Amino acid sequence: MIPLPLSDWALQWQGGEVHAREALVHRLGLTAQLEPRVRAWTVVDGAAALKSAQALDHSASRANVPLCGVPVGVKDIIDTAGLPTRWGTPLAADRRPEVDAPVVARLRAMGAVVMGKTVTTELATYQPGPTTHPHWAGHTPGGSSSGSAAAVACGMVPVALGSQTNGSIIRPASFCGVVGFKPHRSAHSLAGVLSKMKEK
Repeated sequence: MIPLPLSDWALQWQGGEVHAREALVHRLGLTAQLEPRVRAWTVVDGAAALKSAQALDHSASRANVPLCGVPVGVKDIIDTAGLPTRWGTPLAADRRPEVDAPVVARLRAMGAVVMGKTVTTELATYQPGPTTHPHWAGHTPGGSSSGSAAAVACGMVPVALGSQTNGSIIRPASFCGVVGFKPHRSAHSLAGVLSKMKEK
């Protein structure tokens, strides 16, 4: 299991004391156990994630990869190459982007392993998705980054991407008892985030 803070994991991984694949197997097992109740994910791609983690563990150089195998969840309004990005709506049920959003590409370049896509409210607005509160059945996890907050709160992943126009990161983070951080809007590209609504 990845220890907190993540900087401890980074130091141990760079020193060869821990392995990304081993940590990912633990997270996937926990996800399989909890997901039927929490429903934080739209898709978990364990096979691809394990392949990425194993490649990192066998990399000749462990420098310049500060996220070094850390599993992450990606909110289902953020494009990920080869994985469905459906924006929480049946209107985009067949949507499968061919390229990563820049924020996802940047995470991968830093050594993060994308474990899958987390539930969003429909079009990141008001209609809730299926995610339940990770600790109290019958309570809302908050939205719109519902799945991301819930997945982190019950340990499926240590980190997950969300998005926020009003309170869509800080609200579910608060409801689920985890830290939510919203960077300044100009801190990163928003390309590939709930984009191209008119595409076929």
